[in-house]
Amino acid sequence: MRTSRGSEAEVEERRQVVLRQVVQEGEIRIADLAARLAVSVMTMHRDLDNLHERQLLRKGRGVATAFSDVTMESALRFRENTHAEVKAALADALVKEVSPGDTVLIDCGSTLFPLARRLAAVEGIRVITNSLRITYLLAASPAEVTLLGDRFYEDFESCAGPQARRQLQDVRATVAFVSATSVRNARLYHPVREYALTKQAYLQSADRAVLVVDHSKFGRTATYPYGDVGGYDLLVTDAATPQSELRPARDLGVEVRTVDVPTDGPRN
Repeated sequence: MRTSRGSEAEVEERRQVVLRQVVQEGEIRIADLAARLAVSVMTMHRDLDNLHERQLLRKGRGVATAFSDVTMESALRFRENTHAEVKAALADALVKEVSPGDTVLIDCGSTLFPLARRLAAVEGIRVITNSLRITYLLAASPAEVTLLGDRFYEDFESCAGPQARRQLQDVRATVAFVSATSVRNARLYHPVREYALTKQAYLQSADRAVLVVDHSKFGRTATYPYGDVGGYDLLVTDAATPQSELRPARDLGVEVRTVDVPTDGPRN
């Protein structure tokens, strides 16, 4: 059995593999998970304790169980269609922040995919993104699209790293739309360090920064903290977000806008 020691990034990568397997199967014995990943049962207990504390799964006596509504932020196929009606309502509000001729930065979060579809109808805009999926969504539109290049992360279908951050230094955008994996008490977190740093770089390259987070991301943490919502001009979320999580954002002087979600079904 190989050693379980490694860097923080390697440990987090293993935990994301654990989480994906639990989500895929619903429930797995802890001993079986340890055997699959070739780590000790004690190491697996530590990994599962961490994921349980972050409210990403449930650890029971001898088993790990997925939450019925878990959102796998590090695996696109688990999250793209989650809360689709919420993401559509957010996109309807966000597109109003864009005017013809703007240069728009768009982060890679699936929360922003519906916004990309709506931007296809805005004349004369330039879109800069690190998301391959957003690039494809805008491919047939009149928008001029630039894809930031760096290390490609398959789970996110996007690029992140020092090269992407250097490219952002040469950009001045009208508005940046940035998503978040986890927010607790106005603090921001991400499971991958390079994405945490890249999200921060977006803020430095735009005249106005908009943070877009649906209610399911609040009250959670991840491995890498990267500042707070005070770096943004506007926080847009849905009305299901607890006021206890929005109050710290308002205390930092950030405008908070909540969106009501229609009950007649999701839209693209």
